[in-house]
Parts: sequence; structure tokens; C-alpha cells
Amino acid sequence: MAHTVLEWVAAALFFCAILHTFSAGYFTRLAHRDTEHAGVFHLLGEVEVVFGVWAMILIVAMGIILGKDAAIEYLDNRNFTEPMFVFAIMVVAASKPILHCAMGIVRFLAKLLPLPNSMAFYLVSLSFVPLLGSFITEPAAMTLAALMLRDMFFSKGISTRMKYATLGVLFVNISIGGVLTPFAAPPVLMVAGKWGWDIAFMLTHFGWKAALAVGVNAIAVTFLFQKELRELRVDLNAKDKENGIPLFVTVTHLLFLAGVVVFAHHVEIFMGLLLFFLGFATAYKRYQDRLILKEGLLVAFFLAGLVVLGGQQRWWLQEVLLSLDVNGLYFGATALTAVTDNAALTYLGSLVEGLPDDFKYALVAGAVSGGGLTVIANAPNPAGFSILKNNFPSQAVRASLLLAAALPPTATAVIALYYL
Repeated sequence: MAHTVLEWVAAALFFCAILHTFSAGYFTRLAHRDTEHAGVFHLLGEVEVVFGVWAMILIVAMGIILGKDAAIEYLDNRNFTEPMFVFAIMVVAASKPILHCAMGIVRFLAKLLPLPNSMAFYLVSLSFVPLLGSFITEPAAMTLAALMLRDMFFSKGISTRMKYATLGVLFVNISIGGVLTPFAAPPVLMVAGKWGWDIAFMLTHFGWKAALAVGVNAIAVTFLFQKELRELRVDLNAKDKENGIPLFVTVTHLLFLAGVVVFAHHVEIFMGLLLFFLGFATAYKRYQDRLILKEGLLVAFFLAGLVVLGGQQRWWLQEVLLSLDVNGLYFGATALTAVTDNAALTYLGSLVEGLPDDFKYALVAGAVSGGGLTVIANAPNPAGFSILKNNFPSQAVRASLLLAAALPPTATAVIALYYL
């Protein structure tokens, strides 16, 4: 009986957290109006804090209903590898040498396009970088793309409409751009080993469709805002101000990035590499900007809260998934992804024995298709949100406007992954 009560309490708290996510902008506006309680309202307006706060309430409720020992045991049994990995990969990928290396590649590719510089750079940032996520992992690709978009476009006074459209396309393209391989996208990673999905399978069943959708989305938003883009000056031949970064520093950073990616499932190793990286970055701090430790920790806190809250949602999520036919499963997974992490959905699907192949495909394709609809839909989204949010009005991203902006690129992903 106590467990049944806890399940309903956990579900209620989970949906309170989702509601809180959509109303975070309201608390931010309150913070600007109410100076006496501005600090509290500002805290409640930080989307990265939302799930951590409600997860804390869940643990307190669990302690009251089941007892302190049960609450502690529940926390001990949670797997926090993904939040810690996202923290590590954000800090390393956002370092100056790696960002400059990525910028150089994007500039080179942009020069090959018969477009104005600003349009070409924007197009490559929203297409090539998300697809790169299939190899360097989605969180790393999100970090690099968000930093480039922030520095080259968001900080140069583009319209709020263009900012939301760009964010929507970025989130969707990162979500589907990581499915060329079986190890880079969290929802694919959850099932690839058990279902025997290798690189060849991913490329033939998911990869080419996702690449097509990524390209269509990037081209569409580029030409939709071509007037604004043409007014921006982007010099593809410009040398970086800090072009004196030694080659060995850049190579060392790339090796640290590769090490974190390779050992993404071994927290003791990648956190050790992160500590070594921090030491190296400190030793050569003249070649560094400020490392995004605060932003990375906030994103990790967000994802850790999602792990704690999401662990108590299996009882209703699995019932919903099992009640659907193959068409309902695809569109149901796409919709459910908006209110829960897409990796959680595919993980639940992996627990069902004897699932037909078309159901397996529908579940994963639906999960990645809906990965851009909200901040919580895909694990890398909070990373991009954290980097770009300060460039939006009131330094907040309204969840309803993000959802509206993500719907058109999501429709493209649905057409590509389900109807082709």
C-alpha cells in the first residue's frame, strides 16, 4: 500500500516539475518585479534547478512514506553516470582550443558553399555539427554548436523569433543527428547492445534518414531568416585573435575529449580524465577562456534530478507503451518524449521481451524525433539551454515558445524517420 501511495505521489511530483519547467519564465519575470524575494524567484526561474528541487521533495516524501533507509537505498541504486558524463564532456568540449578547432572546420566547410558567409556558417553550424554528434557524442556536439551560435549570431542582436527558431532546429537536429552510430545518442545507446544494433544497422535504418532531415531543417531555417543573416558580417578568412595556441595544447585537448568519449560509461575513468584536464588547463591558462564549470554543474544537477524523479515513473510509462500498436507507439513515444527523457522511454522498451522489430524501430525513432520539443526531452538539451539562455529576453527561454519553434523541424524528423 505504501509503495502504491509513493507511486502516485512520485507521478504528481513529476508532473509538477514539468509544469514548473513551462512556467520558469513567469518566476523570472517575478524576480525582476519583486525585489524583496527576487533571489527565491530567480532560483525558481532557473530551469536547470527545477528537477533537482522536485527530486529533493520526492526523497523527503519517500523518507516519510517508506522510511529513511528506503529513501537512501533508492538514491544509492540510481545511476548518475550520464549526468556526470554530460558535465565532463561540456567542460572539455567548451575549452578554447577545441572550440577554435571546431570553428576552423566549420569555416572551411562554409567556404565551400555558394552562399553569403553568414548564411553558410549558420547552415554548417546547424547541420554538420549535429551530425558530428554521432561520433563525439550528442552532448559534445550540442556544446560546440551552442557556443558557436552564441558567439556568431545570438550575441549580435538577431530577432527573438530567429533565436527561438534556431534553438528549436538545434535541439531537433542534435537529437536525430546522433543516430548514425549506436553509441552517441542516449536513447539508442540504451537498446543497441541488447537488440544487436551495430553501425551498419544504424546507418541503413536510421542514419541516412536522419541526415536528410537534419539537412532539410538547417536549409529551411537558413533561408527563412536569410534577410537577417545577410545583414550580419561573418569573415570566414578571419584569423582568431588567440591564434597563438600551440599545436600540442590543441592536440592534448582533443585527446582528453576523445578519452572522455571512449570511456563514457566508466565514471571513474572519465572523471579522472576531467581532473587531469583541469590541471592541464590551469598549467596553460593563458590559452584558455573561463571553463564552463558552473554551467556544467547546473546541467548535471538538472539531469540528476531527472534520474531521481524518472526512476519512479516506470509503472505508468510502461503501461502506456505496452497498450499501443506500432503506429501509436511511434507517435506516442514522440509525444511522451516531450515530458520525459527519451532515453528513459527506450530503456523501458528494452525491458520488454520479444518485442517485434517494427515496434523496436517505432519506439526509438519516435523517441529521437521528439527529442527537441522541450528542454527535458533529450539529455544534451539542458547543455544548449544553459549556454544560450542569457541571450533571450529576461535571460529566460519560454518553454511554450520553444515547443512551438520545435514543431516544424520535428515534423520533418517524423516524415524522414517514419515515412521514408
